[in-house]
Amino acid sequence: MPRQQHEKSLRPYETTDGLHDQHEERSDMGTFRVTMEINRPATDVFAFVAEPRNMPRWYEAVERVAEVTPRTPTQAARYQITRSLPGGRAENILEVTESTPNLTVTFESREGPTPFRYRYAIEPNGDGSRLTLDADISSAGLPGPLARLDGVATRAFKRGMQHNLEGLKHLIESNAP
Repeated sequence: MPRQQHEKSLRPYETTDGLHDQHEERSDMGTFRVTMEINRPATDVFAFVAEPRNMPRWYEAVERVAEVTPRTPTQAARYQITRSLPGGRAENILEVTESTPNLTVTFESREGPTPFRYRYAIEPNGDGSRLTLDADISSAGLPGPLARLDGVATRAFKRGMQHNLEGLKHLIESNAP
């Protein structure tokens, strides 16, 4: 199964779309971390975040999520997501590549523009939880100057995800998931 590997300096990227060499080195990756305190138990936060079909409720760019392949003992769950990006609508296949109940869940795009890997870690913190997002992102597939992901663009993505996680926090704290 193709995997996106993440290392500090070189990030070989494998794709299923046939458009990239299997070992093409990606220089347009950006990484960031966002941490959010949420006044709900870690089990509630994990249950909500780990379900990709909840994304349209809190992730501003995500319009729709549909399950493509359910999780089996030998295969990860896959979802088709529709996002609104600066260059227009984008379709991606999202795969749940890691899931440790009540602790971590990782989503990776497998097909489509702007490859990404989002790893969410949830830990108890007093009466609530601490949610940490570690993100690896790429601008591959965006038009014009947006296609060059540098520090400015990475900071903009980080601000956007900070905003999304604030929405997630509000949603989880004001409603039982």
